Amino acid sequence: MPLGKIIKALSGFYYVWHEGSIYQCRGRGNFRKRKVSPLVGDMVEFKAEKQDEGYILSIEDRKNEFIRPPIANVDQALIVTSATHPDFNALLLDRFLVLVEAKRIEPFIVISKMDQLTDDQVEAMKKYQELYEKIGYPVILSAVSDPEAMDLVQAHLAGRTTVIAGQSGVGKSSLLNSIDPRLAIDTDEISQSLGRGKHTTRHVELYDIAGGLVADTPGFSSLDFGELSMEQLPECFPEFVEVQDDCKFRGCLHNKEPKCAVKAAVSEGSISEQRYDHYLQFLDEIQNRKPRY
Repeated sequence: MPLGKIIKALSGFYYVWHEGSIYQCRGRGNFRKRKVSPLVGDMVEFKAEKQDEGYILSIEDRKNEFIRPPIANVDQALIVTSATHPDFNALLLDRFLVLVEAKRIEPFIVISKMDQLTDDQVEAMKKYQELYEKIGYPVILSAVSDPEAMDLVQAHLAGRTTVIAGQSGVGKSSLLNSIDPRLAIDTDEISQSLGRGKHTTRHVELYDIAGGLVADTPGFSSLDFGELSMEQLPECFPEFVEVQDDCKFRGCLHNKEPKCAVKAAVSEGSISEQRYDHYLQFLDEIQNRKPRY
């Protein structure tokens, strides 16, 4: 039986790409019995007499998966955050980075709407660019009218499966439309009364863009750390991982423990105090979350 990749799931149908053709398939009933759902991004074995009458027979092992948005086998996350409208939010950016790091997915950051800033605001964004690039994250300062920035984004997309993350209104769909105008993904104006965008994307779909596959998703609707433990959280901060072997205690949470290398690095200025403050907020959130039964 042929192997194909699910590129879209809609209304109970799975659209499987195989050797340049797309087959509309249903899942076999035994998936429901086993409480397994095929996801966009899955590699699947399928059988199809015609292009609109196929069945998914089995799902290959996944290297990762998200529940919200429902997608599997992601190589990297493009995290889009706007410089303005809505204003740049470093806490929210760090939250996205932790969620992506927890899945062992490589992030890269695009700060959009740079063309709407004053000179002082541009300098502030460049400082954030330096901070995150020092940690090891690629950062692109972008405007959809800037062809050089769009070329840099496209270079990151080639040959990879990418999921796009970011709050509503930061320009995710506009970015994709700028790279590939054939998409014509719906975009809405910012809702001025709310100061945030309206959700315009309704389902998960992989688009063939710039030589890679890109998921325009209904967003990361759940930004809590429900699946993340206190012990895992420090592993989601690469700059902590670099120095944590020098902590006095193994399994140091970098909070109240003595002789902590991370806290020392914060005091010396080699780790961002703001990033460390965000880490403590996330740690407190995980410690105080209510148990799920």
